[in-house]
Amino acid sequence: MIALLTRDLRLAVRAGGGFGLGLAFFLIVTVLVPLGVGPETALLSKIAPGILWIGALLACLLSLDRIFALDFEDGSIDLLATAPLPMEGIVTVKALAHWLTTGLPLVLAAPALGVLLSLPQGGYFWVVVSLAVGTPALSVIGTFGAALTVGLKRGGLLMSLLVLPLYVPTLVFGAEVARRGGEGLTVQTPLLMLAGISFGAVALLPFASAAVLRINLR
Repeated sequence: MIALLTRDLRLAVRAGGGFGLGLAFFLIVTVLVPLGVGPETALLSKIAPGILWIGALLACLLSLDRIFALDFEDGSIDLLATAPLPMEGIVTVKALAHWLTTGLPLVLAAPALGVLLSLPQGGYFWVVVSLAVGTPALSVIGTFGAALTVGLKRGGLLMSLLVLPLYVPTLVFGAEVARRGGEGLTVQTPLLMLAGISFGAVALLPFASAAVLRINLR
């Protein structure tokens, strides 16, 4: 599993779908929003948590089609399917590699980009916490969507249509944690819901993704 994780990390960086792509898109979103809604600090401060979460969600979505695409193109996925490592383990490693190359950099960059959106002083910590708790769910759900559309021509659009509705609960509770934290309100309920979504996705979706991959490889 460690060898597979290392390989996927190298492929993600070399293929251009790793650190740079997601961070560049995240930066573009946070720069364009103030230009679109105006420089009013009060308005930007109010919408900053939601904008940061939407930017992170869309940045994660950009590289989802690369999770299995490279392995399918060169035939590696057939070799992985016959390897001693269970398919569920392979899917889990793929999701972890996606989070390390996309989700984690977004979590680390969020406080710096929050400055551009006049994020409230108390909101920086909770934005990082909410993204750290919620982005694993985005990667695992995205891996499931990538497994559904592996091998399809122009499957990226279909995958986006399938995955985006599944992202909505994570987006709602993640943005709510950041908003409440910035306003000094209690964040226990939305944070527990967000953690529950992430733990549930990590526990269940690798099995669903593995089953879908087995069907697609027949």
